[in-house]
Amino acid sequence: MTGTDVRIEAEDSGPSGYAAARLRLLTEGARSGPPRRAALSGLTDDWLSGLFTAAAEGLRGVSLVAVGGYGRGELSPRSDLDLLLLHDGADPKAVAALADRLWYPVWDLGLALDHSVRTPAEARRTAGEDLKVQLGLLDARHLAGDLGLTAGLRTAVLADWRNQAPKRLPELQELCAERAERQGELQYLLEPDLKEARGGLRDATALRAVAASWLADAPREGLDDARRRLLDVRDALHLTTGRATDRLALQEQDQVAAELGLLDADTLLRQVYEAARVISYASDVTWREVGRVLRSRAVRPRLRKMARERSDFLRRAVVGDGRALGGGKPVAERSPLAEGVVEQDGEVVLARAARPDRDPVLPLRAAAAAAQAGLPLSLHAVRRLATTVRPLPTPWPAEAREQLVTLLGSGRPTVEVWEALEAEGLITRLLPDWERVRCRPQRNAVHIWTVDRHLIETAVRASEFTRRVSRPDLLLVAALLHDIGKGWPGDHSVAGEIIVKDVAARIGFDREDVTVLATLVRHHLLLIDTATRRDLEDPATVRSVADAVGSQSTLELLHALTEADALATGPAAWSSWRGSLVADLVKRVAAVLAGDDPDEPEAAAPTAEQERLAIEAVATGGPVLALRAQTEPPTEEQPPGSDAPEPLGVELLIAVPDQPEVLPAVAGVLAMHRLTVRTAELRALDLPDGVDGSVLLLDWRVAAEYGSLPQAARLRADLVRALDGSLDIAGRLAERDAAYPRRRGVVAPPARVTVHPAASRLATVIEVRAQDAPGLLFRIGRALEDAGVSVRSAHVSTLGANAVDAFYVTTGQGAPLPGDEAATVARKLEETLRG
Repeated sequence: MTGTDVRIEAEDSGPSGYAAARLRLLTEGARSGPPRRAALSGLTDDWLSGLFTAAAEGLRGVSLVAVGGYGRGELSPRSDLDLLLLHDGADPKAVAALADRLWYPVWDLGLALDHSVRTPAEARRTAGEDLKVQLGLLDARHLAGDLGLTAGLRTAVLADWRNQAPKRLPELQELCAERAERQGELQYLLEPDLKEARGGLRDATALRAVAASWLADAPREGLDDARRRLLDVRDALHLTTGRATDRLALQEQDQVAAELGLLDADTLLRQVYEAARVISYASDVTWREVGRVLRSRAVRPRLRKMARERSDFLRRAVVGDGRALGGGKPVAERSPLAEGVVEQDGEVVLARAARPDRDPVLPLRAAAAAAQAGLPLSLHAVRRLATTVRPLPTPWPAEAREQLVTLLGSGRPTVEVWEALEAEGLITRLLPDWERVRCRPQRNAVHIWTVDRHLIETAVRASEFTRRVSRPDLLLVAALLHDIGKGWPGDHSVAGEIIVKDVAARIGFDREDVTVLATLVRHHLLLIDTATRRDLEDPATVRSVADAVGSQSTLELLHALTEADALATGPAAWSSWRGSLVADLVKRVAAVLAGDDPDEPEAAAPTAEQERLAIEAVATGGPVLALRAQTEPPTEEQPPGSDAPEPLGVELLIAVPDQPEVLPAVAGVLAMHRLTVRTAELRALDLPDGVDGSVLLLDWRVAAEYGSLPQAARLRADLVRALDGSLDIAGRLAERDAAYPRRRGVVAPPARVTVHPAASRLATVIEVRAQDAPGLLFRIGRALEDAGVSVRSAHVSTLGANAVDAFYVTTGQGAPLPGDEAATVARKLEETLRG
């Protein structure tokens, strides 16, 4: 069916014909994207024009106007109809009756309607009071009635906008910034709002408004395509959900991708991120230009006065690029920053003598100078570099490598400069492997950035640690490349090791440095994984890390990279507790690398409080516990005396005479009292000389799900009952789950249980990865007890919504489990957790 056929059907059949034609247009597969939006707008135009003609009955001085998205002809399947009934004020009753005859048919069809009835003067007055109304009127489009009335309003609104631009544009910029603060960055969100998030459709509309002011204009390359792509995704979202939504929820992404003919949800998100990145960068450049123009206008009257006073002898004076001071715009001052690079008017630009076609290092030199100065790179400079610069030779000259390291070590300004280079394709020309990680989503709630943005953020964080290492250049490059293997099949650390060997050689590092960088990328997760999931008292644990790292210098680099990586991941990935564990591991590994033998380590001496609790547990024959609040120590950003830091929870110390069922008993009692376990350690404690017996020490960090913490005496009473078997923990937890079922959200991946036979010589290490849930640790502990194994030590951590727990288990005789038995225990535990 052609567009003409659709319109004829709508005209012949009234509202029912419009509804049928609309449905046919939205369900036919032959038309999508801009053609479908244009056809839907045209179909709706004809229907509303017919309604207006029939309802107006000769009424003059009235017109029907489409505004906002409908005015731009961008109707998505579930878009609102934004309509203005414009009148000259002659007959208010007749206008009100006409409005009813227009609005009710729209409502009867179940279409969303945003409507208003105003005179031109009222419309202008309302626009002057409400910026959103003014933005909508900038896209006013005549539908029916008095064309002159519509044209007059449109001309007046545009004139008002241009006259008021110095006042309204800062308001618009503030509105965009407030919305970005609320909604976040479209280019990084896993469930983005296509319209409201920064870099979304609202920002694209704001750029149109800036252009309409004639004060500044946005970079146009790629902008229309980015906007079209987001509109296409919104169309598909409306069609697959049947709702007027702009939020691309996780559960909808596969269907939306299929509707658009894309491979999968990751491909969809990557396209959305790329479009958002174009719009965000255009917004940054545009608002920077608006600020420059407004500042220039503010100082221009003073400059005119100075020019008039000196016009007698400066009228013919020529300065700089040949413009006369007396009769033209004064030449902006230029300050040199580096070879071929200068600062002008708050931006970094190329010097007049710069020759990008003969200077392949110039892009990196300009970027490094800009980041070091904390200034943005001029759009025109970046585009000139992108179109004229020669490729770097392979391997890179030493200056290019040094400029890259300087750029990466510049801290927070690195981000804006890097994004400017990337917007014009310079990054992928310098580092071709970057293309695979560019705009790549990370479907992990702990990560708050795309892969490429995370890599830059890691470099920014690593720049804070350059004084801790002897080779800061290797630290910064490793930070940039540590996740470069993501997007390739298999373990990204293994893939990244292969890639970084090639990249580092091309950058110009020697063979020894290439080996170090490859080691850092291959093992960038080694320290954090080992410190939080392995028994650091076990000599095999420490020696395995030492063997992987190989040298003291590489260890210090890996330590700094680990912290930078975690800090760049998100707030859930790093804490003082994790930092202390990693530092402890690094200290032990350093001792091995220095030649000390960890095979006969001294047992960690208990604290005075731990020893007191242990002796009391032996004396009483039962559990003894103590609660102690913990907070993060003050940081440089939060000095002592500032507002109190957020609590990390409460440290719970429990000493129990060694006996079966301790782990499930303690975990179960905590779950009953709605205490969330954030970290947990379980180990046997050496008692002082002269004290007989064996005591287990549990050092846990817990927090109340809600409400206040229970009293220690109550916890102890329930723990005593749990240990003697008189408290049915499983039954109590089952009753609570039945009474208060948990809400169903995104389906989590199934639990995974693995055996690490080489991780320890003294025990078998069983690692559990599962979705964190109330009672999870109780279920694990009960399953291990049912399997007849002894838990020698446990190391429990929670990362976001994921639990990653390691249990060192032995036979009843204290030996590691045979291979078959270990596999059976792991399989049964996994079945229990998946059941």
